[in-house]
Amino acid sequence: MRDVLVLWYTTFAMEPGDLYHRGRAVVMRGSIVALVAVLAFSAGLAVGENDSAAAIVSRIPLIGDGLDPTPPADTDLTDFWKAWNALEKRFVVTHASSTFPSAKDRMYGAIEGLAASYSDPYTVFFPPEEAKQFAETISGSFAGVGMEIDVKDGMLTVVAPLKGTPAEAAGVKSGDQIAAINGKFTDGISIEKAVSQIRGPAGTTVDLTVIRAGKRIEFTIVRATIQVPETEDGLDAESGVYHIALYEFTSNSATLFNQALARFRASGLRKLVVDLRGNPGGYLDAAVDIASHFLPEGAIIVTEDFGGKEPDNVHTSYGYADVPAGAKIVVLVDGGSASASEIFAGALQDHTAATVIGIRSFGKGSVQTLMDLADGSLKITVARWVRPSGNSIMDDGVTPDIVVPYAQADADAKKDPQMERAVQFLTTGK
Repeated sequence: MRDVLVLWYTTFAMEPGDLYHRGRAVVMRGSIVALVAVLAFSAGLAVGENDSAAAIVSRIPLIGDGLDPTPPADTDLTDFWKAWNALEKRFVVTHASSTFPSAKDRMYGAIEGLAASYSDPYTVFFPPEEAKQFAETISGSFAGVGMEIDVKDGMLTVVAPLKGTPAEAAGVKSGDQIAAINGKFTDGISIEKAVSQIRGPAGTTVDLTVIRAGKRIEFTIVRATIQVPETEDGLDAESGVYHIALYEFTSNSATLFNQALARFRASGLRKLVVDLRGNPGGYLDAAVDIASHFLPEGAIIVTEDFGGKEPDNVHTSYGYADVPAGAKIVVLVDGGSASASEIFAGALQDHTAATVIGIRSFGKGSVQTLMDLADGSLKITVARWVRPSGNSIMDDGVTPDIVVPYAQADADAKKDPQMERAVQFLTTGK
């Protein structure tokens, strides 16, 4: 049996992708570093968060070491053992940075290389010490800078800085490519290692070198204990449009959204904007629950596609049917909308329950599982998230019905062309 937990941020769908753990699916946020309840985080990690899912996770291994040790009959490992023996007999330590590894360390290195050969940034092996650090990362609170990271097009990339965090205050943007951490280049670095380097005690600093639009930018950010607001809502009396901003999909998000939706119903308005910009994801359960307000019972919200290796897992709407009749809905997304955000927005778009406005979302939709192996942990991508339309969320993301960029000049002028376009669409129908 496999234990399942779907994370949100991130992935975390916290860590790169979703992670299976203890009977629930968690979609991890952009970085595998932050687990949140059945999250829709796809692949990614949260850098510096205090996730409410922490209490759910105790020990990382989700499956345990009951794996088949039988060598494949069609695989010849002669060259591997030749290399092993040659290194053991011939290698000589010649400088301070080289060492003669133990047999166990060589085995760990071989497994790491095997995992790396799949060219999937979310399929990795953690030797014992790294496995322990990873377990501590997702099971407890820690200080950091407050941003989701992932690998996109082979580069360590910011999914989104979280609202009200040091990363946002410093000016880090969604889509920034992290070229170096504390002066060390990030070429080939795993998300987990990057997160471990970025996070640290509150009050200390981390130096980040990012590439944005071909330009190099240097940041020195003071780490802090991260507290992120989950929702914000209100009405624009002039336009008659109500808005609900959702910054994460945590274990509390469904309840908080219910309360915000109740205030929308009480307002008597029929025009609603659900703002998911900069929302890196979270609990899959939360995404399914919130989408159930807008979709009829049994409507498909998202499918876990296991590539034919086991039956697909289809998540459907509970059909709350409590959105006011005749209400018009807009969902706002941007490049920082990932994982659970993409599951929610994609489901409403595919069922024509809402119009999506903004720019294409991040595209984070793979699922990971963790196994005990050789005193370490092996994390393997085992599934992908598929929208009701049949389109994969991974890489494809959600393309808005109405594309509206948000340029730096707009931010400098304190304008929000995406929200303005949403209000225009809801009030004029165009």
